[in-house]
Amino acid sequence: MQGLRFSLANWPQKLLDGLLRYSRAGVDFLVPPTCPSCGVCVQDSAGLCSACWGKIQFLSPPWCERLGTPLTYDLGPGALSPMAIAEPPEFDRARAAASYTGPARDVVHQFKFANRPALARVLAPMMGRSGAELLQDGVVLVPVPLHWMRLWQRTYNQAALLAQEIGRARGLDVDCLALQRVRRTTGQVGLKRDERRKNVRRAFVVAEERRFAVQGRHVVLVDDVLTTGATVEACTRALRRAGAAQVDVLVFARVVHESD
Repeated sequence: MQGLRFSLANWPQKLLDGLLRYSRAGVDFLVPPTCPSCGVCVQDSAGLCSACWGKIQFLSPPWCERLGTPLTYDLGPGALSPMAIAEPPEFDRARAAASYTGPARDVVHQFKFANRPALARVLAPMMGRSGAELLQDGVVLVPVPLHWMRLWQRTYNQAALLAQEIGRARGLDVDCLALQRVRRTTGQVGLKRDERRKNVRRAFVVAEERRFAVQGRHVVLVDDVLTTGATVEACTRALRRAGAAQVDVLVFARVVHESD
């Protein structure tokens, strides 16, 4: 009887899940899903075609301990790149799954600007593998926030979707309210490094009533892409002012320069 009561209690959710599966199948039949990079038809609405998968430049060790950028040679644990030595970042460590080029760049653009939130299901597992050393027990995942006006226009925060997917898979805390963007900034695209830093200066805060979520905690800041690092460094400063003990950064893709 107990098993029967459990089944009856959950039948509305099961019915809803079944309807959603059939509705997605119907949409895919009428409007076949396409690869977010090249546009060819694919089986999964959240997937890439095999050709584009093969073109993604995945990042792996040996890499700079601070920036997560590839190193030509394995210099042992704790090795730093010239960029990390010359300009140490505000955050402790950064990790990315792929280089921000080719299909990886296309996927980020589709995810962010083309109303394809389902891509979070594809990107999050890759981020989880690349950032495994950051995702230890006790960390809290905090997505880079959008200003409320941009969130209203886009209808979702891609960083929050990634954080939720990673947190669910790894059993980690996710706090989408800890960090707030209190000043609407202009788009970062096309701005130089110094201009980006000025653009996001004092744009992020941790509200007094949310300090408990990060105070003394190991925070992993989640975003889709890391370019100059201006945004995540501004977020890191806000988190440290609120008492975060450690701040790491996890993104799907990052810009990689030879000088890094």
